[in-house]
Amino acid sequence: MMNGSEKSDSVIRAMKPANKAEPTAAERAEQRTGTERNTGRPHTRRTQSRVSVSQRLERVRQAARQRRREKLTALLHHVTIDHLREAFETLKRDAAPGVDGVTWQQYEADVEGRLLDLHSRVHRGAYRALPVRRRFIPKPDGKQRPLGIASLEDKILQRAVVTVLNAIYEVDFLGFSYGFRPGRGQHDALDALAVAICDARVNWILDADICRFFDSVNHAWLTRFLEHRIGDERIIRLVRKWLKAGVLEEGAWSVSETGTPQGAVISPLLANVYLHYVFDL
Repeated sequence: MMNGSEKSDSVIRAMKPANKAEPTAAERAEQRTGTERNTGRPHTRRTQSRVSVSQRLERVRQAARQRRREKLTALLHHVTIDHLREAFETLKRDAAPGVDGVTWQQYEADVEGRLLDLHSRVHRGAYRALPVRRRFIPKPDGKQRPLGIASLEDKILQRAVVTVLNAIYEVDFLGFSYGFRPGRGQHDALDALAVAICDARVNWILDADICRFFDSVNHAWLTRFLEHRIGDERIIRLVRKWLKAGVLEEGAWSVSETGTPQGAVISPLLANVYLHYVFDL
């Protein structure tokens, strides 16, 4: 993840979007592309649903552009059943189940009924986040990286909320930030760095990493940063539920005042919001 700040001098000042991008591309909200679809289940309704979701997100995006210094309210109503259905379709079919043991295929068997129930629980405040199931994957240095596997419904709702929040934060995030952003990636960051090095006099480059960043994000500060732009308390409560859901490891449940699980759908966006305020600005 290549986030920057008013770090010094030539490299950051010279950074710009990928060579072939328009000058304003860095500040533009981009649609997430490349989503795998289930080609065996076509439908006019799905086409209409995607249009409806896209139109709703565009309204959020326009409001974010027009009210850059204001809080945006009434956001949860953009999380519709159509939006939840689209979020479900983007999830990996073969992903490991969370603590609820529900797989994508099992959920699909009664997807409309389940999504209707999930939507109802979310909008009447009855939704409860489940703890993530922790597993460890080996790192090249011999250490292990903890991953949190959320339940399927938590993934669906998080994906839907992320797309709404992306419509806001892609307006706010700065052009030299590339990690975990729609339509961006490490290759774009490397391209911008190459342009900076070739087009400006560069004397030094700083390569830095934040140690155990996802494990040490402060919940209180993260919430305060979100509240700069998010005026819908229902969205804030959802984020708090995910942060406080805790971790289930070998049958033991634990919760921490810091950190957001690596592997959770919501975590990359929360990380970028945190870094936007404490680092990039």
